Amino acid sequence: MVVVIWLYLLAARGGFWCAAERDDNMPLPDLAVRPSSEESSWPAVTAIVPARDEAQSVGETVASLLGQRYAGQLQVVVVDDQSRDGTALIAREAAASLDQADRLMVLSGTALPSGWTGKLWAQHQGVAFVDQLPHPPPYLLFTDADIAYGPNALAALVARAQANGLVLASLMVKLHCKSVAERLFIPAFIFFFQMLYPFAWANDPHRSTAAAAGGCMLVRRDVLRDAGGMAAICGALIDDCALAKLLKARGPIWIGLTERVRSIRSYPAMADIRAMVARSAYAQLRYSPLALAGAILAMALTYLAPVALAFFAGGFAQFLGIFTWLLMALAFRPILRFYGLSSLWGLALPAIAAIYMAFTLDSAYQHARGRGGMWKGRAQANVSELP
Repeated sequence: MVVVIWLYLLAARGGFWCAAERDDNMPLPDLAVRPSSEESSWPAVTAIVPARDEAQSVGETVASLLGQRYAGQLQVVVVDDQSRDGTALIAREAAASLDQADRLMVLSGTALPSGWTGKLWAQHQGVAFVDQLPHPPPYLLFTDADIAYGPNALAALVARAQANGLVLASLMVKLHCKSVAERLFIPAFIFFFQMLYPFAWANDPHRSTAAAAGGCMLVRRDVLRDAGGMAAICGALIDDCALAKLLKARGPIWIGLTERVRSIRSYPAMADIRAMVARSAYAQLRYSPLALAGAILAMALTYLAPVALAFFAGGFAQFLGIFTWLLMALAFRPILRFYGLSSLWGLALPAIAAIYMAFTLDSAYQHARGRGGMWKGRAQANVSELP
């Protein structure tokens, strides 16, 4: 059974493990990488940055956005979600230091209403502001306040969206991967995400699979408006995939890995990774105890059974266990290479999966305590994932 599972995953799960869906497989047009007087050739974009207590990173995010080598108009809207650490001031100082203060707007976010998650409420306020502009832009760039953009990142994303008529183009930003905890868990996080949402399937308009990465999402503003805006997914903790599902019903979407955009946020200890995973893992299972039990059983069979066979079985069963363990290590190799790590980390995938199982159980426990969706001191257990 375990061999069959991994043969299926390798051969029939959209090639998720190959990490082949990437933004660097499309060359940049010349116009995108240098200023031009032909601004009308490139659509206007407004970046919306929800920020709650992001003083440590928002300055770098704002500076990297305002420093884009993009031939069209680009404005940045930071929605200060009731921060307590001077987030708004640092965002303004970053823009002023580049003499780009006129291209930044900082909005003071209002109190979170019932039924909304914090991030979506902040984004909703940003969208409402943009919609009221005399000449609202064709595209919105939803990005987090801990993301740094390479100078050509936006041009590449817009070029792809324009060339393929995309209603949503998203980049799975390269996460911080320096500490021991990050090396142990971050590549696996991306690996599991791609297994759950194979990027090739998400990018196929004929398949129902829809996925996006919330750190970087370029969206057609008119399509979002016609789909009901952020209000249509207001209670979604896994907001990026909820948005992808909403928009894929109205046009093609695309998601891929990138080297051009990276996360500034670090996870120095296992507890930091646990908090990240526990925030939404149970929401992914739709808060169902039955689904939780099924997920734990499936992960144990997929990742732990081969190791048990390798150590405790004999004869042909032991051979199958070792063979399957090597298969999963092979499948893990491309994403390890993407993060510059040795392929030997692949042998640790069963142990890593076991710890992720514990994180998932902790997510259910936190939800039961009324602390589900905890982020920056604000629990969002009162919201529920959309169907």
